[in-house]
Amino acid sequence: MFKSVIKAISCKQPIYTALSAAVLLTIVSPVLAESHTAQIVDKHSTTDCRNDAQAQVPSYRYQSNEQRVLNCMVAQLKPYQQADKTAQQQYLAYKAQAWLNYAIHQDSMNSKSPAGSMATEMAEPILQALETDTTQKIALDQDIPAHSALMRPDLWATLSALKESNGIVSAPREIAFSEVALIWAATNQCERGWRESSMHFRMADRWLEQAREAYVNAHDSQTNVNLEQLIVRYYKQYAPLDTGHDVCRGQVLISIS
Repeated sequence: MFKSVIKAISCKQPIYTALSAAVLLTIVSPVLAESHTAQIVDKHSTTDCRNDAQAQVPSYRYQSNEQRVLNCMVAQLKPYQQADKTAQQQYLAYKAQAWLNYAIHQDSMNSKSPAGSMATEMAEPILQALETDTTQKIALDQDIPAHSALMRPDLWATLSALKESNGIVSAPREIAFSEVALIWAATNQCERGWRESSMHFRMADRWLEQAREAYVNAHDSQTNVNLEQLIVRYYKQYAPLDTGHDVCRGQVLISIS
């Protein structure tokens, strides 16, 4: 319905771009750190990851203690991403992983932005809820946090319509990753301009295309028509919220239903 029009990434900052791409690859195909902490999957508190990380040798020269903690948390999420778990558990586990990848990236860049610590704060309660079987306390709706903004209303419309149509059942991973990628992209655009956001918007677009395809393949024609109509309704609601001024101050997203 909507065609993405995104400018090419500038080559002025190849190092930052390469690092961003590397982190995104960990989202596409999670590769856990080789340190011993990555093997911890039976803990029940992020405190265990923090305590254990103190005694571990970095898996590479410049790996910080915080990155070892975050990698440990990523490892703890893996069991909840398996096919024997509910779609909601998988969605939440992938969403927490995406937030942790965001936090790892911020730490690797020595970023002073509060976005990294906020990403960790978003992931921790999800992990704890999964481990204590209290995921019903975690809302599936996602408002846009203060360090981000509603940009690309076409993509947000598709995401919201899929979630409202129970699309999480068809594509829990794709919906989770696209959601965090949209927030991440807008944060980068506010902090460093469109050259640092375009790859994340493109990634969100690809995840949503895959989620939409999975949904269409799993439903009849009338249900798919209903999805398209809902996307249009969300787009009309979200389009006025995109100011185009690259100002991040968050956004409360109201469900049409």
